[in-house]
Amino acid sequence: MAQQSTETDWVSRFADEVVAEAERRAPGKPIVCASGLSPSGPIHLGNLREVMTPHLVADEIRRRGFEVRHLISWDDYDRYRKVPAGVAGVDESWAEHIGKPLTSVPAPAGSAYANWAEHFKAAMVEALAELGVEYDGISQTEQYTSGAYREQILHAMKHRADIDAILAQYRTKKAPAKKSQKPVDEAELEAAEGSGAAAEDDGSSGSAGYFPYKPYCGQCDKDLTTVTSYVEETTELTYTCTACGFGETVRLSEFDRGKLVWKVDWPMRWAYEGVIFEPSGVDHSSPGSSFVVGGQIVREIFDGAQPIGPMYAFVGISGMAKMSSSKGGVPTPGDALKIMEAPLLRWLYARRKPNQSFKIAFDQEIQRLYDEWDKLEAKVADGSVLPADAAAHSRAVRTAAGELPRTPRPLPYRTLASVADITGGHDEQTLRILGELDPADPVTSLDETRPRLDKAEYWINTQVPAEQRTIVRDEPDTELLGSLDDQARESLRLLLDGLDEHWSLDGLTTLVYGVPKIQAGLTPEAKPTPELKVAQRSFFALLYNLLVGRDTGPRLPTLLLAVGADRVRKLLGA
Repeated sequence: MAQQSTETDWVSRFADEVVAEAERRAPGKPIVCASGLSPSGPIHLGNLREVMTPHLVADEIRRRGFEVRHLISWDDYDRYRKVPAGVAGVDESWAEHIGKPLTSVPAPAGSAYANWAEHFKAAMVEALAELGVEYDGISQTEQYTSGAYREQILHAMKHRADIDAILAQYRTKKAPAKKSQKPVDEAELEAAEGSGAAAEDDGSSGSAGYFPYKPYCGQCDKDLTTVTSYVEETTELTYTCTACGFGETVRLSEFDRGKLVWKVDWPMRWAYEGVIFEPSGVDHSSPGSSFVVGGQIVREIFDGAQPIGPMYAFVGISGMAKMSSSKGGVPTPGDALKIMEAPLLRWLYARRKPNQSFKIAFDQEIQRLYDEWDKLEAKVADGSVLPADAAAHSRAVRTAAGELPRTPRPLPYRTLASVADITGGHDEQTLRILGELDPADPVTSLDETRPRLDKAEYWINTQVPAEQRTIVRDEPDTELLGSLDDQARESLRLLLDGLDEHWSLDGLTTLVYGVPKIQAGLTPEAKPTPELKVAQRSFFALLYNLLVGRDTGPRLPTLLLAVGADRVRKLLGA
């Protein structure tokens, strides 16, 4: 018996709507949710929202006991539009392949994959497996070249005048000017430009009329072709290629080397697959765009229904200003999974409604993000979590198939990053420091802290600039030590006297914050005043300068543990 969810978040509300619509349209059949990805270059974290939105809804439906399919259409039969910048193993010679299907373009030099599409698809497949995304993949190259859509193509050609009339209603429409309370950032503009929506093709009209079908040339394999005639009774189609001059007449009832133009292809697939839910980016939702036009085409031409299709907002990157797969250097899901665990990345997509934009942190903000995640985990554990937050957490850590792998002992990310920074990834040193964080319950194996430790170490090594890395002094700064006044020397004496008694993460936290309090005549438990905060900052800066030669660094308790008591005494002039 299918269960109704008790969780109250955006995912549940869409699931309710999708289940009701599926029972109205096709009772008893598997419920179909869909995504579409074009492997035209690196598939980035903005594209991941195209997958995660239907994945989360499909997974909720699956949790309720319904049979559901999440289709991912790999749009690998799309034309190769341009050579992306910054892709290793690719140079301007790839421009000669513009106009070919993505599966006919050579993979970047040195790739283990058969073609361009398979190369960029592979990284996404690997990331989706780590993220726990269950889906049915569909290659559009295979669908078209196998003749799977033959009836639909012939039907579209038969009704080409009707399609042309629908498209004509929108060709002169422009999207209204957007009113915004904040400027659109560069990342959003880049995403819109790179999505392909700006270059959507709705077919060609010439002296022979309108045709919603585009053959790939039989000689050069490019889609720079023009259909010059079509005989419906025999399905004979004649085209010429403007790239190489080749031309031929083929029977469309037997010909499988071409595809419907995008604004017809997408609604055709909605009807063919019986899609109930498929989101789309904001660039697909303006007047005249594919989703809007597709709704009319699927009803009037293919006798189908438009999916429930929420618009999703763009995803930005903290510290980066571009998010287009047509540009080089954009972070992919695989890049994110090198620095964060899968549940955290899932949570970022689950906790925000699709129409809310958000950023994924590759800079220092990732430490705050992990702190927020750990606080949520604590609230879930003690039962104080709010219902919507509990739902987002549940969707992050498990799917209908079960729990995702997690770190057995999730120490604070910022602590692990600091330790990895100071030790340079030396396992023995790392274990010594982690084992001293909590002497009452010491870490006895680094495996307890993995994979989070590995993610934090990778982040430190790849995302933190060299000038921000921590290098502990080899010798005391005798000049600085000799210049200290009595109060500063007293603060160091109080710290050194308390080291042995406070040698744990919590103990050292109490100690470093408590020294300025004691000097001010207060107890270590006293609430900080504005004057006390100034004194604490001054004390911290002194310690940082004596230990690492600059005013700031990792959290002092972690730094002290990492440096070790004997070396701390030496560097502080004991």
